[in-house]
Amino acid sequence: MAKITKDTIIGDILDLNRATAPLFLEMGMHCLGCPSARGETVAQACAVHGVDADELVEKINAVLEK
Repeated sequence: MAKITKDTIIGDILDLNRATAPLFLEMGMHCLGCPSARGETVAQACAVHGVDADELVEKINAVLEK
C-alpha cells in the first residue's frame, strides 16, 4: 500500500480507511463530511487547524499499517 503524504487528499484517506477519521476529529477537524474538507490535503487542513502535518501523517500511516 502507498504511504500517505502531506499532499494526500483527506477524502481519499477516509475512503481508504474510515478508522482514520478519529485522527482528524482529534485535531479539531469536525466537518469531515463537508465537500471542501474532504477535498483538502493533509497539509492544508493542518495549516488551518495549527497541527503538525508530519506528526499527523505518521499517525495516519500507523493506522493504515494495522
